[in-house]
Amino acid sequence: MDIKIRKAELTDIELLMKWRMRVLHEVFDISDNDPAEELEQANRIYYQSALQAGRHIACFACQGEDIIGCGGICLYQEMPSPDNFSGHCAYLMNIYTCPEFRGRGVGEMIVRWLVGQAVQRNITKIYLETSKPGRKLYEKTGFLDMPDMMKLSQPLAC
Repeated sequence: MDIKIRKAELTDIELLMKWRMRVLHEVFDISDNDPAEELEQANRIYYQSALQAGRHIACFACQGEDIIGCGGICLYQEMPSPDNFSGHCAYLMNIYTCPEFRGRGVGEMIVRWLVGQAVQRNITKIYLETSKPGRKLYEKTGFLDMPDMMKLSQPLAC
């Protein structure tokens, strides 16, 4: 397969939205009949702001003229620490390959391209969340479990 990874630009906003909503529908099991206008609008605002400011890099995996996958990486700043003096971090997300192309290395190409974008910016602290089907891909590309992480389940009452 001749697959090329192409960086998404702000002019690709409609394509980005189409693929983002496809990912959300599959990952969160959102019904096609479920209205998601607010979610779509929130994602559109995010892309417009974050792409323009350089806080998000998105890409498409293309076979010829056809898009067969996508991915993104959010770039952000945290407080510097002994394991990350610069405080620069990235959050890998939205990695998706069309079902008929899965198992052929497309997801790995997307992950490697996006991680490469972060590394070019001297970012080495890269996080992600995974689904069970995605775990093997991320382990193969060098990601490890972080057993010390936790997530707040609901807002605290103040």
